[in-house]
Amino acid sequence: MDRTESLLTAPASRPDAVTEPPAAPEPAPAGEPPAPPRRDPRWVRPALAVLLLGTGLLYLWGLGASGWANSFYSAAVQAGAESWQAFFYGSSDAANSITVDKTPASLWLMALSVRIFGLSGWSILVPQALLGVASVGVLFATVRRWYGPAAGLIAGTVLALTPVATLMFRFNNPDALLVFLLVLGAYATVRAVETAGTRWIVLVGVLVGLGFLTKMLQAFLVVPVFAGVYLLAAPTGLWRRVRQLLLAGVGLVVAAGWWVATVELVPASARPYIGGSQHNSILELTLGYNGLGRITGDEEGSVGGGARMGGGGGGPFSGQSGWLRMFDTEVGGQISWLLPAALILLVAGLLLAGRAARTDRRRAGLLLWGGWLLVTGLIFSFMSGIFHAYYTVALAPAVGALVGIGTVLLWRERRAARWRGLAATSTLAVTLAVTAWWSWRLLGRSAEFHPWLRTVVLVAGLAVAVLVVLVRRLPRRLVPVVLALGASAALAGPAAYAAQTAATPHTGSIPSAGPFVQGGFGPGRGGPGGRLGGGMEFPGGGQFPGFPGFPGGNQNGGTGQNGQFPGLPGGNQGGGPGQFPGFPGGAQAGGTGQNGGTGQDGRRAGGGRSTNGGGMGGLLDSREPSAELTALLTADADRYTWVAATVGSNNASGYQLATGEPVMPIGGFNGSDPSPTLAQFQRYVAEGKIHYFVGGGGFRANGGSSASQEIASWVAGAFPSKTVDGVTVYDLSSGKQG
Repeated sequence: MDRTESLLTAPASRPDAVTEPPAAPEPAPAGEPPAPPRRDPRWVRPALAVLLLGTGLLYLWGLGASGWANSFYSAAVQAGAESWQAFFYGSSDAANSITVDKTPASLWLMALSVRIFGLSGWSILVPQALLGVASVGVLFATVRRWYGPAAGLIAGTVLALTPVATLMFRFNNPDALLVFLLVLGAYATVRAVETAGTRWIVLVGVLVGLGFLTKMLQAFLVVPVFAGVYLLAAPTGLWRRVRQLLLAGVGLVVAAGWWVATVELVPASARPYIGGSQHNSILELTLGYNGLGRITGDEEGSVGGGARMGGGGGGPFSGQSGWLRMFDTEVGGQISWLLPAALILLVAGLLLAGRAARTDRRRAGLLLWGGWLLVTGLIFSFMSGIFHAYYTVALAPAVGALVGIGTVLLWRERRAARWRGLAATSTLAVTLAVTAWWSWRLLGRSAEFHPWLRTVVLVAGLAVAVLVVLVRRLPRRLVPVVLALGASAALAGPAAYAAQTAATPHTGSIPSAGPFVQGGFGPGRGGPGGRLGGGMEFPGGGQFPGFPGFPGGNQNGGTGQNGQFPGLPGGNQGGGPGQFPGFPGGAQAGGTGQNGGTGQDGRRAGGGRSTNGGGMGGLLDSREPSAELTALLTADADRYTWVAATVGSNNASGYQLATGEPVMPIGGFNGSDPSPTLAQFQRYVAEGKIHYFVGGGGFRANGGSSASQEIASWVAGAFPSKTVDGVTVYDLSSGKQG
């Protein structure tokens, strides 16, 4: 057999392959596939090394170009690198006024990196990239155990080249650590199913619990899948399986609950306010804003929950919910390149498994990864609260695993007698043809991005699909060529998007992978249209549909000229006065950044700073303050707990990262948390703890506290202001109060 062709037919390897000499396979138990040889073929280690090194190059090259990336989290990382209390709670500032609106595990890794290497965009993002490489390696190891090294290599390659994975493993959102922990959880589930080992299944619970400390309840989406697969397939009695799962539940509660219990038991006066909650409660944040509120849309104090687009659920930054959300213009290019293939191969693999024994590992693995994909994908598709396209990175490991497993299982069946072999090759051919067609469709949404590529992918994919049907009649020397061409056709589209993503700096709160997509919206995409809040793009510059909270929208249909946004502080980036009542300084439109231009790869063609709402940043992004403003804020910094206060965490993060000093983010991320109240803020001012108040920033929608508006109005009427490089600043130490 040709070596290249043998890649897909090599059997699975035993876990002790490295230390044990070759030995004859042991007889398999009834209902189990034959035991595989103990050693991997020689080509496996070099191939794995190429995969991991290539992934590392893709994820690490030019990593510092994104600067602070999501400055909301970067400011918290900086705070955690300076204060162990801020480190523990995940505070936005080293003076511990308020936390980020997530549990802090992902911040811990980045803060430790900053403590070792110093504060920079590179030191913040390196742990994320390494988590990506590790996720690819663990996915390979997991799939390889039951399906062989070829399946593992395919799975790892698909994960590495998924555009949204390239994006998030080069960004500082919590998703990178979450994916790594969940893939580790899948590996531990596989090991537990093999031996019915209590320690392994308890480890699954611990890993999911750590996932909760990373991104709260999203980690629990895989719990019914992991538990169900173990309950079905572990080779031991039913009641022992049940007892073991209960112990795993205890491990989950302990791993997730120790931090929650600590936060709840510490008096509120001795810790920072819990960002994202309206009553200073981590349990409220867990069950509300970051929990069931994401499903139902009932997220008090958020900017996205409860809105509707064209009759579907979702918010103004969430797209339209429904069966096709994973394939729409906003999400499709992030994750769906091989999603149809994964679904086809899942069905085909389960049909091949047929009525296998309860403990059949082939079926158990398909249920593990298929359940992960379906449960998580359906919840993402129909959730009515805040949803962002980058969440779909959680689907990438399952897509990769199913593509690798299904491809290898069907390829091994090609030699089966009569219709079974023909059915296997035909299914592979259909899968490849559908993948090529869907890549052609996705590439067509970015008409200016290598327009020749979509035609090549479609023609090559369809041609190779025909050859796959006829593969048993082809000369053996041509089979490796067919395999290579098929893999190239299937992966060319996502690989091109992944490369473009890695070559493009990404900043703001809602990043997206790949080039500009016609009809989509989101930061990190160039092309005509206005931008709102420092990062949200409206396709074509037209009016945003169906949101009364965005009066005026973009009224000029394609010119990028923004109208007024009275409800959106910090969101008017040129065109129209954009007066924002309740925020001192109003709006000073027409900043230095060029709005509505044709910025390359989603970066504005003009320069960096824009002045909005009398301040600098906005809801979704921050800007770097000028040297003059930075010097003003850092003067006499040692005399104050906070060198400045401003509405909204992103607005505050730009000042904090530039000055290296604590800046109070009034109202948290959206400016809608009651932290601090007006009375508390007045007390801080009277005690001389805050030097300046900087105008602008924040966003109040879907309920929430009005404390930030009350504070801003009080400051405007009580203290003198001055404008520094287009930014309105109030000196709270002047003693002049109205």
